[in-house]
Amino acid sequence: MKIFFFLIFLIFPKLLFSQDISSNDFNSNNKYNSSDSIKKQKIAPIDLYRVITIERDTTYIDTSLTIQKEYSHNYLRKDTFGLLPFANEGQTYNTLQYSLTDFSPYPEFGFKARHFNFMEANQIRYYSVATPVTELYFKSTIKKGQSVDAFITLNTSENLNFSIAYRGLRSEGEYINQLASTGNFRFTTSYHTKNKRYFANAHYTYQDILNEENGGITTIENFESEDPNYNNRQRFEVYFNDAKSFLKGKRIFLDHNFRVNSKKGINNLYVAHQFNYENKFFEYNQATVPSTVGNQTVARFGNSFLDSGINDQTRYNKMYNRVGLVYENTVLGKFLFFVDDFRSNYYYSRVLVFDNQGTIPSFYSQQINSAGGQYEYRHDKWNGKFLYSRSITTQSLSNLDAQLTYDFNDEIQLGFHYQNINKLPNNNYNLYQSSYVQYNWSNDFKNEKINTIKGNAISPWINAELQLSVLNDHLYFNDVSSPTQKIARTQIVAPSQYDGTINYLSLKVSREFKFGKFALDNTVLYQKVDQNEAVLNVPEIVTRNTFYYTNYMFKKALFLQTGISLNYFTSYYANDYNPVIGEFFVQNEKQIGNYPNLDFFINAKIQRTRIYFKVEHFNSSFTGNNFYASPNNPSRDLTIRFGLIWNFFN
Repeated sequence: MKIFFFLIFLIFPKLLFSQDISSNDFNSNNKYNSSDSIKKQKIAPIDLYRVITIERDTTYIDTSLTIQKEYSHNYLRKDTFGLLPFANEGQTYNTLQYSLTDFSPYPEFGFKARHFNFMEANQIRYYSVATPVTELYFKSTIKKGQSVDAFITLNTSENLNFSIAYRGLRSEGEYINQLASTGNFRFTTSYHTKNKRYFANAHYTYQDILNEENGGITTIENFESEDPNYNNRQRFEVYFNDAKSFLKGKRIFLDHNFRVNSKKGINNLYVAHQFNYENKFFEYNQATVPSTVGNQTVARFGNSFLDSGINDQTRYNKMYNRVGLVYENTVLGKFLFFVDDFRSNYYYSRVLVFDNQGTIPSFYSQQINSAGGQYEYRHDKWNGKFLYSRSITTQSLSNLDAQLTYDFNDEIQLGFHYQNINKLPNNNYNLYQSSYVQYNWSNDFKNEKINTIKGNAISPWINAELQLSVLNDHLYFNDVSSPTQKIARTQIVAPSQYDGTINYLSLKVSREFKFGKFALDNTVLYQKVDQNEAVLNVPEIVTRNTFYYTNYMFKKALFLQTGISLNYFTSYYANDYNPVIGEFFVQNEKQIGNYPNLDFFINAKIQRTRIYFKVEHFNSSFTGNNFYASPNNPSRDLTIRFGLIWNFFN
């Protein structure tokens, strides 16, 4: 119901701004006064509908229907190549492509498996539009529920923009205790003075992600046997019937700068400031502690302090400030010198004292100051950014980041990226408390050291990306269950640090072949890991191949797109998922993969409305039950989905 009222709220400005515009209010030649319904008025060009990132990179609102839009028509609203979704929409994703991982030198909250649909500060977009814009996204989910993403943005003047948006999902799922219910609210504003001396981007977000956690099915053999009695997935026995996890967070963000000199010239001096305050909360709740597998009672996560009503809560807040001076020369580029102040608190409600492992503290606080510089150069065909920062407090962290691109022309681009990062561990590696006895730890891990070199090429013939990473002191979660515990189906997970070196190589190539109205779009990923122990596990080959047909119909009133997509990855020891800590962990007992997943789709565009229809995994009925998202979590069955994206330019 709340989603319905929010949609009404977003549509209302369409009705408001679509009324006849009086000449007393606007000049018909003003670029901020374009209307599709008034032919005499000038239509605003697309470059007046800008989408701006935190790095001030600019794109434009795009209402086209392409194969890339098909790939991004999902709850995350992005291409999910390299991610393996769990059975229900709104659950977590297993990571097939390690190179998707981004790193910051500062310690993060943790619970990374629950953050795929949590929007971080660098994912928020800002806008500048000639006329009010509304976008409505809808897609059906698994069984009962819906997925929506709706926003409206408008400029009250040329120099002031507001946007408000809400992304919501409710999906019941096919299996017992699998409901997902999430909400992402965001508000943004952008402002600059008329003389363009002061610029500011700010946003506020409130996000909550609720997932019922069934722990996976208990009898994999019943799934793989294709017993028709289990065609109704509700008949599968799962480990938990009443467990759930909950992640929520609030954030206030401001990025602004002021030019010291009154008029912009060849040489300019700016004062820059960035502020980020955020709090997060993670809860694991389990009403019934023992699990039942057949006639056997199982302590799935070991002994517990409580017989029932487990309610593990982790709280976190951080405040980040960056103050800098920017010297800009129209020939030489931009030079930024900055100081960072990072403060965080990660805490629980109690101190735990164990006879065998000492005291588990209730909080983990950090204050880190760093200093650094950044150089940006944009001239002709060259675009470069070089950053170096290092801590000036007792903690040891550093970040060297160099990016360079060269544009031969509008179609050919070469890029280079190097990063050398000395990263502090995420908080849940160093401290965690739970009602489960063996899920309590206090550690002092060393920093992770990550060296990465990337090269990419974009051309009409092929797109390619090569990455080489060298990892030292790699942190991960590991299955530390004893042989006796594994026989008893007990799963004990703990953080570990690998003392060796891991070498990771990936090569991704993409190419689309067109044959008249037909096309074959291909993306292939090759990965290779060199390590003494199986710590970083990825499939060697991941591929997506889409054969599709496009054409205009009904005197070009409708644009049609239809085809079949194949998703495939080679078998490997995929990471398993643990709901208590909200993380994936390394396991070496069951391989998944070597299974084709076929999707059929029909998409259409009518004016600015894009309609999507999809039969996901239609081969599941004849290629066997060997499809998994993790060792004991089957991936999605045959599912019929439909949705649309509706844009209004008032």
